Amino acid sequence: MAERTDERHAEKMKKKQAAHDKILAGKTVEKGLLIVNTGKGKGKTTAALGMVVRAIGHGKKVGVVQFVKGAMTTGETAVFAAFPDNVEFKAMGEGFTWNTQDRARDILLAREAWDEVKRMIADPAYDMVLADELNIVLRYDYLPLDEVLEVLTARAEMKHVIVTGRNAPERLIEQADLVTEMTLVKHPYREQAVKAQPGIEF
Repeated sequence: MAERTDERHAEKMKKKQAAHDKILAGKTVEKGLLIVNTGKGKGKTTAALGMVVRAIGHGKKVGVVQFVKGAMTTGETAVFAAFPDNVEFKAMGEGFTWNTQDRARDILLAREAWDEVKRMIADPAYDMVLADELNIVLRYDYLPLDEVLEVLTARAEMKHVIVTGRNAPERLIEQADLVTEMTLVKHPYREQAVKAQPGIEF
């Protein structure tokens, strides 16, 4: 009985492999991707930082600009400091808009951070650029969406750009190559009064 089960499994996997190989043979395009991580669930920045780590592992140069998280010390700041040749990491915000309560200053800081993102996108030395929480900035109209989309469209053919944050604009989603929406199923911050903790949230 077990032997027949093993044989059926082996045959099934052989067919799956043949189908996979056929699909893979048709994938011939290599290009820079516009990647958007959005949604109400946790993990948008975490997933993006995972791609940054992968890029480091392949010897790539990555630029990371955080739009609203400059007010806190994060674990990734310390990690990427160990790879100065591969990562330029800039936390340029002063917290979320409900913390700062100063729209004019938020707009100024958003512009400064966006200028850094534009510089990195224009610089051929960078293989990947992460604009962390850019969607929040766009949601509050701190930057013109038309300008952002124009810069993203004009980037070099092999340049990867990752944009994170809730409420990604529909036009950005349409322009993106890869979009992931994180869905909130359960979160201890909401349901158990568990505070944000190092290594989990920052």
